[in-house]
Amino acid sequence: MDQIIMTTSLGTLGGALALSLAAIGSAIGAGTAGLSAVGAWKRAFLQDRPASFLLVIFVGAPLSQIIYAMILMNRVKELAAEAPSSWPLLLVAGIFAGIGMAASAIFQGKAGAAGADSLGETGKGFGLYLMTIGMVETVALFVLVFTMGVLPLS
Repeated sequence: MDQIIMTTSLGTLGGALALSLAAIGSAIGAGTAGLSAVGAWKRAFLQDRPASFLLVIFVGAPLSQIIYAMILMNRVKELAAEAPSSWPLLLVAGIFAGIGMAASAIFQGKAGAAGADSLGETGKGFGLYLMTIGMVETVALFVLVFTMGVLPLS
């Protein structure tokens, strides 16, 4: 019985690591975009121009990776309980999926920072900047879908 509990715990750890790593990336990405948004707002205030609320979208975009990781974590947790012997796959998949989602969030934050700076300076191009952020977002979606595809059905 102790062996089953240990292997279930190790499998569940994969899901927790996916969530934790993605959350680290989201924090870095949102922080990066947030710094740029604050700078753009400061420039707007100094020039007596209205500060664009749209910059908040750039700051919040990297947070979606946490949702994707939560979906993956819940599936990994189910599989760890149903098939405890699959723990090595669940652990490794969780680690690498978490790293992939973290990288997506970090670079989404960098793209958001550039978009915030550009939109704050020119007031133009919001749709283009948002599309760039969306392309980086797609990486996290691919990580989620492809990781779910390699996990056992039960």
